[in-house]
Amino acid sequence: QVQLVESGGGVVQPGGSLRLSCVVSGRSVSGHSMDWFRRAAPGKDREWVAQISRTDDVTHYADTVKGRFTISRDHDKNKVYLQMNKLKPDDTAVYYCTFALAPPIWGQGTQVIVSK
Repeated sequence: QVQLVESGGGVVQPGGSLRLSCVVSGRSVSGHSMDWFRRAAPGKDREWVAQISRTDDVTHYADTVKGRFTISRDHDKNKVYLQMNKLKPDDTAVYYCTFALAPPIWGQGTQVIVSK
């Protein structure tokens, strides 16, 4: 059974930083493209944030986070990370990691709140 558990969220002031982690069990993160998504509020669609590709760890970002967020992974620990810098109130959301596969598998997510 594949499980993804996100952590690292919290409350941070605008301009601050957080590092989100996603530990995966039941499937290796190596050899798969991995995505981070976020949902700003219940009932809203999840928004794609970033991807690290299956090969060569090429990364892609939504325009809204480009230059501020960095996705990475640790093959040995089977984890995926999202380093978030220069956070803005619009980054407030529940953040999820998943395999870039259909159907997606979702964890519980981790809440990020950017507020004064």
